[in-house]
Amino acid sequence: MITLIQILMVLLNVVWWIIVVQAVLSWLIAFNVINTSNPTVRSIWQALDRLTEPLYRPIRRILPDFGALDLSPMVVLLLLYILSNIVLPNILMSVAANG
Repeated sequence: MITLIQILMVLLNVVWWIIVVQAVLSWLIAFNVINTSNPTVRSIWQALDRLTEPLYRPIRRILPDFGALDLSPMVVLLLLYILSNIVLPNILMSVAANG
């Protein structure tokens, strides 16, 4: 059980980094530092979008529309933080204490 929780914590960390990379890439695209006409940039952008869109979609349905400002990545990062730094360590301590 402890190993499964540790694996889940690693996976949550990977998801956190994917979201951060996508946010930085979106800023670079928005400020025209890099261009999506480049096939490599476009394929990376599409892959990151396919990975994160299922996480963002339910949150976008709940949050009000802020126009061009998308707060769903920040909400997902907050939820990931709560899971990986508060919920899972408490479960891990509970499992370790009960043997």
